[in-house]
Amino acid sequence: AQANLATTNIGLQKALERLSSGYRINRSGDDAAGLVVANSYRSDIAVLTQGVRNAGDGLSTLQIQDGALNNIATLLDRLASLASQSASSSSTVDRSILDQEFQDVLTEIDREAAVGGVDTAQNFSVFVSADGANGTVGGAIAAVSTSDLSIDTLDVTTAGNAATALTAISAAVGTLGQAQATVGTIQNRLTFAISLAQSQVTNTKAAESRIRDANIAEESANLTRYSILTQSGIAVLAQANQQSASVLSLLR
Repeated sequence: AQANLATTNIGLQKALERLSSGYRINRSGDDAAGLVVANSYRSDIAVLTQGVRNAGDGLSTLQIQDGALNNIATLLDRLASLASQSASSSSTVDRSILDQEFQDVLTEIDREAAVGGVDTAQNFSVFVSADGANGTVGGAIAAVSTSDLSIDTLDVTTAGNAATALTAISAAVGTLGQAQATVGTIQNRLTFAISLAQSQVTNTKAAESRIRDANIAEESANLTRYSILTQSGIAVLAQANQQSASVLSLLR
């Protein structure tokens, strides 16, 4: 009776532990193999969760760069307007005034490129998951300073120079468009990567839960069972002790 009571007490303590912690595996001895798998899932969840944050940070950076590129596109439009105005040989506008604004716009392009972080070429890369080369999302973003766009030496002081500037500006618009396309592509890829990572986190958490978490209904039933067995075991042990006492009284 005493041995059975001790075994029952162990079962009762385990049921209480699982119900209070919510975990089926509270120590290695509960399920050594299951613990290894559950810990692996938990590690994957930590990596994916940080990967989602990394992707969000990457999107923020790309949005800043995209805003700068959009502004530079507007500035290129202004350069084209000034060059078109100066390229007209019959124009009576003071070309020195036009060129002054033209040079100011070129300076502004360089300033905005520097502020937006697009004044130098970059290999943009974001770590999303621990899947080797497939775990990163990125691409090569071209620089869009006036020198990279080949418009830094332009002027519109004459009709001929203005015509040359128009050709160069048209090419610069194409170069800028390629940079914008790259940024947009990476933004879209990061958005899809975030969606996939979030789905993986949800499913991996569910997989870990099935291994690590306690079955509350089952453990509640175990608690009731072991509580009843403990009470009956104590009663039986008391009865056994009482019988021993009766035998001893006969021997007096």
